Amino acid sequence: MASGYGVMMSWPGDPESLLAGPRGRRLCWVLAEEMGRPGFGPAWEQVWSYSRGADPVELASELAAAVTRADWHFALAGMSEVALVGPLAESVTVAMYWQGPDAVDQALAHPQVAGELRPVAHAIISAPGTQWWPTGIDAGTQQYVESPYGPDGRPAWAGAAGQLMTWLAATEEEERSAAGRPADPAAPYSGHWWSSPTWSGLVSTTRALPGLGPLQLYAMEDWPGWEDVRCWPVAVSHRAARIYEITSPDDWTALVTRYPLEVTKSRRHDWWQVTGWAGAWLMPDYTAAAADYDAIHLTVSGYLTTAGRALAVNDARCLLAGWDPDKTYWLADCVAGGGAPVRWIRDDSAHLGWRQAGPGL
Repeated sequence: MASGYGVMMSWPGDPESLLAGPRGRRLCWVLAEEMGRPGFGPAWEQVWSYSRGADPVELASELAAAVTRADWHFALAGMSEVALVGPLAESVTVAMYWQGPDAVDQALAHPQVAGELRPVAHAIISAPGTQWWPTGIDAGTQQYVESPYGPDGRPAWAGAAGQLMTWLAATEEEERSAAGRPADPAAPYSGHWWSSPTWSGLVSTTRALPGLGPLQLYAMEDWPGWEDVRCWPVAVSHRAARIYEITSPDDWTALVTRYPLEVTKSRRHDWWQVTGWAGAWLMPDYTAAAADYDAIHLTVSGYLTTAGRALAVNDARCLLAGWDPDKTYWLADCVAGGGAPVRWIRDDSAHLGWRQAGPGL
């Protein structure tokens, strides 16, 4: 779906869309756990202790008791945008694509268990603090989080076309190299598990929230353990930039359908553990997509309803993996530095674990 900057979009479908995705279900569960205990009982204690013997009927019953302890619309109406970042971040942090889902995600995959979270899902969608989650890219607040592991430390504002060609060559070579792996998806092989253009060198950004800095600091899959980073304000230099918005599973599958790249051999073993799908896998060819779009943005609601699901593209499947909520990947040279970077330091005593430490130059 193409859009202009900051365009308001509606939540995809009804609240059931949140419960269809593992990250959306986990967000609902995090809120229920925070507000509903001590309604959780012995069955959930088994889950927390990583016992696999919990009965879904008992799990659903205990979860229902916890959920009914709160007036969810009232509770979430009182939570600010900033307050909701914590529960969102917790759902993102436990996303895994190189092994099977954790015990909580497995429990929530039972429809009768997830169904007890409907009141929470309804309240999330109508909460004032989540109304920006379905919105298009906010061009005026974009920031780039500099990896401390980079070769020279500064974002590469130019050279997207070359980076995409290098990325495509590496991805195709990885697929060729994986040809010798066994077809059995349960075989103990692993490799690159993401379907985003991670490690391509492309500039990627998320919006900054008041007092928190860029969302990526808090909501990042497979957090690499950064302790000290610089965050760069970003200016969108091309005002007519063509943005593809991923707001729902349909937007993701449409992108893969239009620009397919097969990655079955290189992703099969990891993604089977996550989804149970043993057939063909596709992901977007971002080099081809760059002919039509300058950037691809994943809304927060798009992330919650899409990430971690094996979604059909004809006879194959695709998986949104390794793409953080609200992140934009810039496929063209249409962004530049918008000012001096700011240093942020990991600090467990600070709100949500990060504090601003002054200029980053």
